[in-house]
Amino acid sequence: MQNSPLEVRRAFGLLFVGVAISVGTASVLSEVAFAHSSPLYFYAVIWLGSFAVTFGAIFGRFRHVLQSIRGRMKNSVTWSRPIKAINGLCWAAPFAAIGAFPSMYQYLILFGIGLGNTSTYIFMKKFSGLSNHEQIIVGVMALAAIPMAVFIDTSFVSNQTVAVIVSRLMIAIAYGTGGVYALAAKK
Repeated sequence: MQNSPLEVRRAFGLLFVGVAISVGTASVLSEVAFAHSSPLYFYAVIWLGSFAVTFGAIFGRFRHVLQSIRGRMKNSVTWSRPIKAINGLCWAAPFAAIGAFPSMYQYLILFGIGLGNTSTYIFMKKFSGLSNHEQIIVGVMALAAIPMAVFIDTSFVSNQTVAVIVSRLMIAIAYGTGGVYALAAKK
């Protein structure tokens, strides 16, 4: 059974709010772990745990959400191979670049999220006829956060950990804003 566009939008709203909660929670808990000189494996536990608890709660309560998310993602199956490759590179290339430029990872993560969501929005609109405004909101906010993150990192902060947490919180805010938009949408 095909879900209505509003159901799909709300499913993505829950997904995006879940990402926002997970990233925000894990960012704060990671800083607490850092302040207490916790072992490295704590960070993996914190990040995986934050996502597992949040999405376990969302998908446990709203099982239909997964079907709606899968349904929207299947729209990209019909795209041509070059378009799929371009979209995949928009998502993956910035994250892959972290290996070459580890000192810039907080900017590259914002860039990957921004570029990936923006390219997916553009290709969905052009090739699938869908206008997923929540996705462009996340993309534009993540891209707009890059200059702000650079400014904070170079102007105000002598400790880079503050710049990193601010970048992570900007990701949470971008996803949260897109998610709230999708949940509040009337069509």
